[in-house]
Amino acid sequence: MTAEAPSDVDLLIIGAGPTGLFAAYYAGFRELSVAVVDSLPEPGGQVTAMYPEKMIFDVAGFPAIRGRDLVDALVEQASQWKPTYLLGRRAHELSEVDGKFAVTLDGGITVKAGSVLITAGIGEFTPRPLPAGDGWLGRGMVHFVPSLEAHRDQDVIIVGGGDSAFDWALALHPVANSVTLVHRRAKFRAMPATVRQVQELGVRIITDAEVTELRDGGSGLQEVTIKVGGADEELVLPAQAVVAALGFTADLGPIESWGLEIDHRAVAVDSTMRTARDRIYAAGDVAAYPGKVKLIATGFGEAATAVNNIAVALNPEAHLFPGHSSNNG
Repeated sequence: MTAEAPSDVDLLIIGAGPTGLFAAYYAGFRELSVAVVDSLPEPGGQVTAMYPEKMIFDVAGFPAIRGRDLVDALVEQASQWKPTYLLGRRAHELSEVDGKFAVTLDGGITVKAGSVLITAGIGEFTPRPLPAGDGWLGRGMVHFVPSLEAHRDQDVIIVGGGDSAFDWALALHPVANSVTLVHRRAKFRAMPATVRQVQELGVRIITDAEVTELRDGGSGLQEVTIKVGGADEELVLPAQAVVAALGFTADLGPIESWGLEIDHRAVAVDSTMRTARDRIYAAGDVAAYPGKVKLIATGFGEAATAVNNIAVALNPEAHLFPGHSSNNG
């Protein structure tokens, strides 16, 4: 989906998660030319990278929708306005040239834009490593599960005690040959209801334990060694896949140097979603204001608010409220 970078657009969106994708649709509806930048190689942000197969229950109009399906629908919705996607590229420097913003991307590419909308979520995230998995990434160990089918009939070891670890256990249980969850503590950070679901499924849970070795059977990962408790007890279990769901670290990267008001990886905005700099706006999880609730549904509303105000900022004769899309046939 990557494309040749345009030299000049009305709006540059930084972040291709659900909020950014909806903003791309809405900006097209407001007849703005749009480019969307994201450091990830596919659209969808955290949803695509972390839980594409997970069901989401708090998107208006859908009793439940799979993460992957939500992203596909948002891309299709935006596609009618033909936004340009610049994926696998990181936004670096921001400057002002001839009354427009110039944003430099990886590879020295520069995109000029009348306005910038930051929809970067929690920023760029880096999975926390599994020490025993050094050298195994892509060879049997993963941090996320883009496709459940890739693990059909496998013996899967999940390492972690948070929501992601238990979500993967629930999702993989119907397709894998076996699922074992290993956590270094006896208590879990995951939601109690999710823990209870996994327990009721009969998924094997080993606590006070750590994976100490991954072993190659000649044709790939074959088994793992697990040290249990403070004793010298070791378990050796069959495994063709290890999911290291140990959380991640995140930061906004170069965006923090753009002269915005930033606190705890969030960008302060006013009621129009404008940041401390004119014509730079933020929406979604990255945007902060009193009473903020971080939901995908919240991001959709913030995207529409931001884009409508951007339309006026770019053209003072434009109407803030363009009318309902249903009136346009």
